[in-house]
Amino acid sequence: MYVRSSGERGERPVLLLHGGGVAGWMWEPTTEHLPAGLRLIVPDLPGHDRSSEERYVSHDHVATELAAVIEREAERPVAVVGFSLGAQLAVLLAANRPDLVDRVAVVSAQATPTKAPGLTLGLLGATAPLAKLQWFAKLQAKALFIPAPLMDDYLRTSARISRETLVTTVGENIRFTEPPAWASFPGSALILAGEGERGFMKKSARLLNESLPGSELEIVGGCGHGIPLQRPDWFAQRLWNWLASES
Repeated sequence: MYVRSSGERGERPVLLLHGGGVAGWMWEPTTEHLPAGLRLIVPDLPGHDRSSEERYVSHDHVATELAAVIEREAERPVAVVGFSLGAQLAVLLAANRPDLVDRVAVVSAQATPTKAPGLTLGLLGATAPLAKLQWFAKLQAKALFIPAPLMDDYLRTSARISRETLVTTVGENIRFTEPPAWASFPGSALILAGEGERGFMKKSARLLNESLPGSELEIVGGCGHGIPLQRPDWFAQRLWNWLASES
């Protein structure tokens, strides 16, 4: 798995997990607004961009790979920040490896399974080749709130993604439910969803919040499914305040 790290090893480690169909570059608008003093660990998840040659096997498999990344790149437990697909992985890491994760920010994680997933995946498999067409990718980029400076990165990532990766990641995403150990995660948890997101996404955020006593829920105004790209300055400040609140 391709991993880009910045900052000194002794600084506060933060693992940033991107959503499906994008890659680590999606965090650039956020990291530009973060102050110095953080150890940022930013992977391209399997099947995406610089990790496109690595097969996305399952959420559980990728979470195990990410645990190895944390052990290699950080000298102490990390704060994990995940968006969409990455947010589901963040929940898994926090639930299953609290020895490696002491804080988790869950941004727009679906946690209520989609009905009739087979129909969704069948349609996705049939239309997957469109992702490699630039005109179609540009339409998708608009829906994902990709800013103009990152358009080339998105087009490159979209061209590299395979049908297998699309079907596997979306299948994992739409079937995801919170792991049992989520309810006993001992660290700090911040759960965000956009005010303009579909109802099941906001319902998912509330379920994750209700399942974990002491977690914090915020529905973010002026955003759909794209908080880190729609309001990167606000999002960076929110993360920094959350990290600075550590006891």
